[in-house]
Amino acid sequence: MQKIRQARLEDAAAIAALVNDAYAPYIPRLGQKPAPMLDDYRQVLSETDAFVLTDGEQIAGVLVMNVEHGELLLINVAVSPVFKGRGLGKRLMAYCEEHAQSKACTAVRLYTHERMTENIEIYKKLGYQETHRATENGFARVFMRKVLS
Repeated sequence: MQKIRQARLEDAAAIAALVNDAYAPYIPRLGQKPAPMLDDYRQVLSETDAFVLTDGEQIAGVLVMNVEHGELLLINVAVSPVFKGRGLGKRLMAYCEEHAQSKACTAVRLYTHERMTENIEIYKKLGYQETHRATENGFARVFMRKVLS
């Protein structure tokens, strides 16, 4: 049985492992570890709205968000490679938008590395529009936004 629940501090190690597995294939393309691989997930969980998608006892996906200036910033969404291709990413993105609306946010903002072109296309298909590109902390990022109705 799959469900989405608030992440707990005891999930930090499992989340870090999932993020490493999900983002490791991008290292050769980016020439460095993607930013989510560098995070301390105990700190992330104490400072953000973080949720996990579980399949039984196993964490299959993670969603990290923060409300900023009336909009929701999607910081990270990742699915374990073991669960790829099952629509869990779309389910997490839908949950992100529901969470934003529950917090009275008017839009969801996100960013991804410019070389993660498949992610940019997925976000476009979900209704996100590119707002700008910039380099932050050594990462060439594409910033996107979706206005919520």
